[in-house]
Amino acid sequence: QVQLAESGGGLVQAGDSLRLSCAASGGTFSRYSMAWFRQAPGKQRELVAGIAWNGGSPYYTNSVKGRFTISRDNAKNTVYLQMNSLKPEDTAVYYCAARSESTIVYVSYDHWGQGTQVTVSS
Repeated sequence: QVQLAESGGGLVQAGDSLRLSCAASGGTFSRYSMAWFRQAPGKQRELVAGIAWNGGSPYYTNSVKGRFTISRDNAKNTVYLQMNSLKPEDTAVYYCAARSESTIVYVSYDHWGQGTQVTVSS
């Protein structure tokens, strides 16, 4: 069973950048599709970005396209979320998630991290 641990969150100002990391352990990382979700207070959790284990174009929700980039390093068992031009509306708890199938949207994820807080001040 894969275990996930996020890091890299923090308090930044609008326009700044952050890079989130999610380290995986206990499974064959290269065979997991990975995703970043976020949940803001009073809102539903939403899929921000995803990357399939077998390649293909990453997925991004519309509000982060052109600003966020998801990537993975299978040698380090880590998935990243580079977040540029951050906005106050990006404030949320960000969660890393994994699933063993290649589909990354409109599906459930089997494994979750504990989350990392990202706060963007205006």
